[in-house]
Amino acid sequence: MTILSYLKALNRAISDEMARDEAVCVFGEDVRVAVTNVTAGLVKRFGDGRVLDMPISEQAFTGIATGAAMAGRRPVIEYQIPALLFIAFEQIVNQAHKFSLMTGGQTHVPVTYLIPSSGSRDGWAGQHSDHPYSLFAHVGVKTVVPATPADAYGLLVTAIRDDDPVVVFAPAGAMGRRQDVDLAQLAPVPLGLGRIHRPGTDVTVVAVGHLVHTALEVAEELADTIDVEVFDPRSLHPFDWQGLAESLERTGRLVVIDDSNRSCGIGGEILATAAEQMRLVAPPKRITRPDGAVLPFAEGLDRALQPSREQLRHAIQAVAKTGSAR
Repeated sequence: MTILSYLKALNRAISDEMARDEAVCVFGEDVRVAVTNVTAGLVKRFGDGRVLDMPISEQAFTGIATGAAMAGRRPVIEYQIPALLFIAFEQIVNQAHKFSLMTGGQTHVPVTYLIPSSGSRDGWAGQHSDHPYSLFAHVGVKTVVPATPADAYGLLVTAIRDDDPVVVFAPAGAMGRRQDVDLAQLAPVPLGLGRIHRPGTDVTVVAVGHLVHTALEVAEELADTIDVEVFDPRSLHPFDWQGLAESLERTGRLVVIDDSNRSCGIGGEILATAAEQMRLVAPPKRITRPDGAVLPFAEGLDRALQPSREQLRHAIQAVAKTGSAR
């Protein structure tokens, strides 16, 4: 067994895919010197013709990647902070995402948009702390948020091989995670297939990204009184609705913890779909950032606006007290 870090898993996934397929290339700012370490060693192994530093213009090099993909390449773009996705949003959503449908399937745009350290990074303030995965799921772009090193490897490999654009959010809260793995067993993870990290019978907690680990900790704290099932959707679009329905058949109670803003976030969508289509015996709850939150510079205020384990514990206990089992 080998201890694999989340960061190394991302690096290994890109390296393995570049070795497997000569069409895979890397675009971004300072990717040759690997300023975030995600692209460490790639230019030495694969050459500067496949690892390209770009000008400081996310809108420009996101568009360049679309053209390169239409010409037969499979670019992986690394963005240094998630707020830069807003600059490139039009290029991803209105151009790359729609070309395949608008050309009747004659053209594919296999670009992977990788955002390492998405979300809050210890007081980096408003323009560095967004976690906008809900926006991409909302407009129908394939969107994944891995929680573990093995899933970071598997989902990034799948994203690179996909013929459609895929956005991969690697949460800052998960970047320090390490996992014992058999490297020979690392494999692509299908999009749209969730994972039960902890089985339970009383309450289902859907946790997105790094919050899976918070949910597991809280579930263990409550284990003497409430049997919590922790469900990790892994990809938000497509979403594993069947997997969630099967979990709710066992528990009938739902809490969602999601590190994005409350209004129009993925947490609200999960609650709405569960209420419309699945078995619930108690009103569900969601733990999110507040409406319209902009994270402040002060670290204490930053932490106060993010979903917390205390909020999750109280929500689980409140949901567990209401409704009847069957």
